[in-house]
Amino acid sequence: MRPDLVGYLFDSLDEKERSEIDHALQNPTTSGEIEKELAALQRAIQPLERDEGFIEPPAGLVARTIAAVNQASPTRTPSSATKGPTLSPVSDSGSIIQPRIWLDRVILAAASIAAVVLLAPLLMEALEDARATRAQQNLQKVAVALQGYADAHNMFPTPPDAGPLSRAGLYAPTLVSEHRIRPDDGLLVYPGSPLNDKKFQVPSREELEAAVGTEEFEKLIGIMGGDYGYTLGYRDESGHLKPNRNQHRSHHPIMADAPDASGEQSSNHPDGAHHIVYEDGRVERIWVTSSTLDQLHRDDHLYLNNDGKIAAGKDIEDAVIGDSHHQP
Repeated sequence: MRPDLVGYLFDSLDEKERSEIDHALQNPTTSGEIEKELAALQRAIQPLERDEGFIEPPAGLVARTIAAVNQASPTRTPSSATKGPTLSPVSDSGSIIQPRIWLDRVILAAASIAAVVLLAPLLMEALEDARATRAQQNLQKVAVALQGYADAHNMFPTPPDAGPLSRAGLYAPTLVSEHRIRPDDGLLVYPGSPLNDKKFQVPSREELEAAVGTEEFEKLIGIMGGDYGYTLGYRDESGHLKPNRNQHRSHHPIMADAPDASGEQSSNHPDGAHHIVYEDGRVERIWVTSSTLDQLHRDDHLYLNNDGKIAAGKDIEDAVIGDSHHQP
């Protein structure tokens, strides 16, 4: 909706589009988020107010500019300066001639550059926000699929305790094999991700099992979870991996943007939105930068267990999100 909000501020929407936003502003469930977006956009376009109105050019500007062009022209010599034709702001017919056209083009180019400088950050911000919103909507659908699986099996998808299939990304082929998501629906690909160009499809669990021991298997386990990571669960005191039970905890993550090699943040968007899916089905979007990673990890590191490793948690409250190939 953000592009429509830009049009809303500039009063460029048609009656139906404006009516939809007005209705959403009156809805208590949506008004807060929309008002927040409108405030952010208003701050972004505030510099444009400097260009309002008409600026009267100084008297004689055109004549002085033409004189400067004549004087600086490399094709003129001292002798030709008195014998040859010179540029004049007005032709015999009384119309502005080539130098004025040249000046207009310079002014137009300068105005275009100024517009790009002012609007480019706003457009990039709007694009990133649109991608993040699309990703959040996709993850909400995946959360519904996970909740449905948990209702049917009394637990979320859980990898085996050990063996080649003991991988975080196994959740995705499991959902595909149960027809809870489609292999090519794009829900597990972040908008703009390189996986989009590769026509990514999630393998079924049967395809994955058939590929064990082959080079194809190594490729599949690296990407089967798409651009997102999944919970590695936790091990009890005896070292056994426990099933991922659904306790409907609003603070306990089960899925998020996959971690990069550092285990500190996601390479989906190093500076930008990070998405987290919680046990109760809630999807949270957190805007972080390299200097504000504490907002992402807060009380419990999202990608590392209490021992600082990408491995299963040390207890039931130690949540760890692993990339597709990571083993508990």
